[in-house]
Amino acid sequence: MSLRVEKVCELIRRELGMIIEKDFRIENCLVTIHEVSVTPDMKQCFVYVGVLGKPHQQEAAIEKLNKARGHLQRDLYKRVKLRNSPHLYFRLDKTVERGVPLLNIIDNLPPPLPDLPAEGEVEEKDGKQ
Repeated sequence: MSLRVEKVCELIRRELGMIIEKDFRIENCLVTIHEVSVTPDMKQCFVYVGVLGKPHQQEAAIEKLNKARGHLQRDLYKRVKLRNSPHLYFRLDKTVERGVPLLNIIDNLPPPLPDLPAEGEVEEKDGKQ
């Protein structure tokens, strides 16, 4: 991915996050934008959204975002001036949910064993005594 595309992705992620936070209400759940991916021709923009809530709330939130896509696009491109205004596609991102069980496993691991001295170190200590 080129540097320009990366900068556009980051700019869209930041501005779209502020628009959703300010103007968009979803009941009983928290919506965050995890990643934005723009095609090299800048015609399509995939927005990966994390929704903290129950599964039916997650699907409802993505559906609501996709229905309000036109409004969100219009507000976004008032703030971000591009030659082509990409078409927004909202996708549910479940990476955080998949990561929580892994973090729980890591937290429950036993503590590491103490480091045992190497064979050469034991002989040197014995010779010094």
